[in-house]
This record gives sequence, C-alpha cells and structure tokens, in this order.
Amino acid sequence: MISKMKKIIFVFCGLIMSVSFVNAQEKIPKFEVGAGFSNYIYQGDLTPNNLGSYETMRFGLQLHGSLILSPSFIARTNFAIGGLRGDDAAYKKPEFRRFRNFNFRTSLVELSELVLWNPLKTNYTNTGFSPYLMGGLGISLMNIKSDRANFNPDYFIEGAQILQNIAEDEAHGTPTVIPVIPIGAGIRYGFSPALAVYAESSYRLMFNDYLDGFSKATNPDNGDHYQTISVGIIFRPGAKGKMACPSVK
Repeated sequence: MISKMKKIIFVFCGLIMSVSFVNAQEKIPKFEVGAGFSNYIYQGDLTPNNLGSYETMRFGLQLHGSLILSPSFIARTNFAIGGLRGDDAAYKKPEFRRFRNFNFRTSLVELSELVLWNPLKTNYTNTGFSPYLMGGLGISLMNIKSDRANFNPDYFIEGAQILQNIAEDEAHGTPTVIPVIPIGAGIRYGFSPALAVYAESSYRLMFNDYLDGFSKATNPDNGDHYQTISVGIIFRPGAKGKMACPSVK
C-alpha cells in the first residue's frame, strides 16, 4: 500500500510540474517597471573637457515602464527629473575661464521613448547578466538661467566683440523645450525572474547650442549635449521563480 501511495504521489507531482511548465510557457512576461538614481553631466562650451563637466554633476531620478516585445527587444517609456550645471570658475586651466566666468544652471524634466536591444536574447528569463544597447526619441523641459555678470572684458583682446556677442545671445534667449535623441548602453543582473538591478549610461544628442545660454559668445560651431549615468532596480509584477514538488522518499 505504501509503495502504491509513493507511486501515486510521484505521478501527481509530475502532472503538477507538467501543468506548471505549460502555464509558464503561456504566461510569458510582458511588462516591467523600474526606478533609478542618475548623475547628470553637462557637455558644452563651459567645460574644457569633451567628456563633460564632471566637476558640476547634478543628481536626478528616473522612473520607467517597459513592454517586453521579444527575447531581444524591450520598449521603454522613461520619465526623468534632474538638472544641469556648467561653470567656467570650476576650472583653473585654461586661465581665461576665470576671467570669462560664465556659468549656468537649469532644472530638467525629460520624457523619452526607447528601444532596448539585448544581444543575448534573455529578456524572458531575466536572470544573470545581460548587456543591452538603447536608443530613441525624447523631449526635455528646461528652465535655463545663465549668468555672465562677472565677465571681465579687459582681460580679452577681443573683449568688445565678446560683449557684443553676449548681447546677441541675450537677445536670442534660451529654449524651454528641447528635442533629444538618447543613445546609450547598459547591463542588468537578474536575481530572479521578478527582480533585477541595472547600470547604464545614456548620451543625449540635441541640435541646439543654447543649453547653457551661450553660443556666439563662446563657440557657435559646437552644439551642447548632456549625459546621464544611472543605477536602479527593475521589478516584473506577477513573475515567480520555479515551482518544485517535495521529494518522495
């Protein structure tokens, strides 16, 4: 009798595992949500480093919801709040920056639509390490405040011309809405089908030279941009780990 009971339990457990496997195949994860912290890095005329002004980084947050399209692709809606800052006085070299002394700051709200590509095709499993590339379109809402009050024209041979250029920049004004093209890369690590962490960097292409409020007075041939470096957490509602039956001895 005991032997028959063991067989019945074994068969019953096998059936449960089979049904669970079928259901798991049918219930492919579709959605995920996430949140993260970001550092915003300004790249423009008020920094001598092409990689950006790490001396004036500002803190931000991002929230996102994603639709899992396939093992390779995810569509993400990204909402971010942060800020940007640039300041000539943050740099001792080259010397002229201390006498030009331009600076700006702005709050920033960004909404973007991104597509993420996972070359390892592990979007459905969500476990282990997975690299990804991303790109998309977005808009940034800004409140740019530039300051040229401490400019010293006597230091510059072309001081009078710079003053004229400053006047032209002031007359031009600053944008409040800027279209952006985010492109970047990241890596995520899934602890389980429901939970993962990520780190990513995204560069914003934009076709505007007045992010910092200056163009003609600095370098009108180079546009302005900004970058974010983010870390965060991702959660998949309803996702569960593997089911298992107790062993029968």
